[in-house]
Amino acid sequence: MAEIPTPYTAAKPALKESVEDLRARIPGWGADLDPADRPSYPREQPGIETGAHWDFPERQPEKWPRERSVEHAFLTPVFGTSTPPKGASGAIRKYAYKYSEGRAAHWLLLIAADRVDAWESHLRSFATMRPDNPVTETGVLSEFSRHGVRSRFGQKRADVNHQWIDPLLVGGPWVLAGLGGVAAVRALTRAAGGRK
Repeated sequence: MAEIPTPYTAAKPALKESVEDLRARIPGWGADLDPADRPSYPREQPGIETGAHWDFPERQPEKWPRERSVEHAFLTPVFGTSTPPKGASGAIRKYAYKYSEGRAAHWLLLIAADRVDAWESHLRSFATMRPDNPVTETGVLSEFSRHGVRSRFGQKRADVNHQWIDPLLVGGPWVLAGLGGVAAVRALTRAAGGRK
């Protein structure tokens, strides 16, 4: 059987370098080597019963090709299945995993995929009988019914600094989408009128 990577097993991995080499190369390395400095030390001793009935967890079946970090040899034994990647956002997420988790590109692509997924959901909602309602879903009505304005003044709230831009970030895309829709309807109306 091939050796299983140690992050998923109970065994403590062996050091690739000696303690002396690590101390010489990394300032402060090994500060917690003395067991007296670690309250968890007694639980780290071999032979203590953990209650686990496995040495390596049972693998969850992979129903579709899952994205996997390049830092891992294989997919983690357990992973989420509630939201399979789909559409443009899924393609962006899969592409993000071509980069290491230590690179900004990985995380920026995942953030972009979340924004694209939100817009895909908004667009899908228009095909239903109950499309998204940005006025009620953003909670803007509670600003007037739940003392929202009064709670912003005389308080030490962190969000007061950026509250001026919140309406632009939340409502701006909806206003632009509405203006685009009006422009498209006008263009279609003119094109239909020109054909007669």
